[in-house]
Amino acid sequence: MSDRHTLTERGALEVLWMQRRSFVQAAGAWTAMGGFAGAQAQQRSNIVELVGDALLNGQRLAAGDTIQSGDAIATGPGANLIFVLGNASFQVRQNSRLVVERGASLSVVSVLRLLTGAVVSVWGKGTQRRIVTPTVTIGIRGTGTYTEVFPQQDYRSYFCNCYGTVEVAASRDKVLSQSEYHQAFWAEPVLKNGRFLSPAKLINHTDEEVEALARLVNQRTQWQIMGKKGNKDGTGYMDEQPGQKHPAAR
Repeated sequence: MSDRHTLTERGALEVLWMQRRSFVQAAGAWTAMGGFAGAQAQQRSNIVELVGDALLNGQRLAAGDTIQSGDAIATGPGANLIFVLGNASFQVRQNSRLVVERGASLSVVSVLRLLTGAVVSVWGKGTQRRIVTPTVTIGIRGTGTYTEVFPQQDYRSYFCNCYGTVEVAASRDKVLSQSEYHQAFWAEPVLKNGRFLSPAKLINHTDEEVEALARLVNQRTQWQIMGKKGNKDGTGYMDEQPGQKHPAAR
């Protein structure tokens, strides 16, 4: 695994799912059959890969099922779920609970509400959508993201704007993040050093994960387009005054 990435409470196998032969084959088949549009036209499942046990609206999820906006998803220990909904793709880690709230249609997610666990996601351009956790709200445009909730830390949240433009809000603190290569934040349940929102290091996700999800929706990451990578953490782009909206430095 690249030395650019630090793991906290997660193992290397959990973030190397895109290297498994089963996923490589599944992703190739997904692309060859026309991606999400092809799945809709052929009335196929939009689940690219399911490993382990997961629940869809309280019922056991099968690889041939279809996930729609409005659905609630829960993954068990050791599970890994990859699915595509409209022009957005998602990788749900083990022991996660989330709801994909409905937008204008069954194939449009308006809100990804993460209650616990972790999700890597890539969002195509479109009307503004949101990621919501118990401690942070993120306004999404077209971007790649990683979001994790730590229930053992009073639902403290970690969010990384892997690339793109997002609006991050935790209680009174707000930041406009414009990222070409990973700007990350901690969102606290209570004030910490006078802030609810603070810069964070890059943890628990990899470039390769985001790139794999981008390919599923016929996209490239910003660093792939530019042909270079930048600093791997978000330090230096928030000033010392909490509660104000600041531009994020590149």
